[in-house]
Amino acid sequence: EELNITVPVALHLDHGSYEGAKKTIAAGFSSVMFDGSHYPIEENIEKTKEIVELAHSKGISVEAEVGAIGGEEDGVVGSGEVADPAECKQIADLGIDFLAAGIGNIHGKYPANWAGLNFEVLGKINEATGDMPLVLHGGSGIPDEMIKEAISLGVAKINVNTECQLVFADATRKYIEEGKDQQGKGYDPRKLLAPGFEAIKVCVKEKMELFGSIGQA
Repeated sequence: EELNITVPVALHLDHGSYEGAKKTIAAGFSSVMFDGSHYPIEENIEKTKEIVELAHSKGISVEAEVGAIGGEEDGVVGSGEVADPAECKQIADLGIDFLAAGIGNIHGKYPANWAGLNFEVLGKINEATGDMPLVLHGGSGIPDEMIKEAISLGVAKINVNTECQLVFADATRKYIEEGKDQQGKGYDPRKLLAPGFEAIKVCVKEKMELFGSIGQA
């Protein structure tokens, strides 16, 4: 408030467990993701339904997931499976606010032999779930044209983390390799971490421009 920041911000739990999601709701987060994708669909539906009722009673938005996302996330390694559109509809019909569905995307760096996003499946998921905003996890490293096509097929939220981490590491390495941490009080963490901080800001701005997010808050 003191900085007159008017852009709305959500305090969001990413890939929350069943118990973690409930604790987050109790803690007063404004948005929560319950990731039940590793459960059989019946159990995913049952648990998601309970989380939706609990969260919505407190005005908290809910993101749910169907189909494992590839790569490593919190120690769980997926192979980039694609979600079943029929199962996506079952989860969407529970009254969730956002749906994350696997369409060949993975967390972390994409391997050289990555097959790309499965737009045929994404189209079917979009058709099955109607106006449900879809979420694309593992957004780092996906070619711009694929990102744009995914947005045209209902993707409304894209998670980007690895690219931000990589530019932060590069900028921090450059600062140290140039010996700037040895000049004056360049070893001060606020100075040491500043180049990486600025690099993340540039990366985020580029993503906002690509995603069409600017002026949409």
